[in-house]
Amino acid sequence: MLPARFAPALFGLILSGLMSLVVFGISTIRASGPGADLLKVWMGAWLMAWLIALPLVLLVAPITRRIVQRLVSTWAEAGH
Repeated sequence: MLPARFAPALFGLILSGLMSLVVFGISTIRASGPGADLLKVWMGAWLMAWLIALPLVLLVAPITRRIVQRLVSTWAEAGH
């Protein structure tokens, strides 16, 4: 088991990996159609996307948390 302090990074790793895998799978199928080399093309596109998505998710996550916290607080203060 990993220490709890690694939870945000692990969350970003898993989330960025799964999301980019699905998005680039759909994009690859739509762009090239099903074929013999689909898996190879998909994995190549996914790996490049993940290398960009992971640092981006880790960078944007704290900003997103603050935005959500403000929206939730504002929503609760408005009586909803």
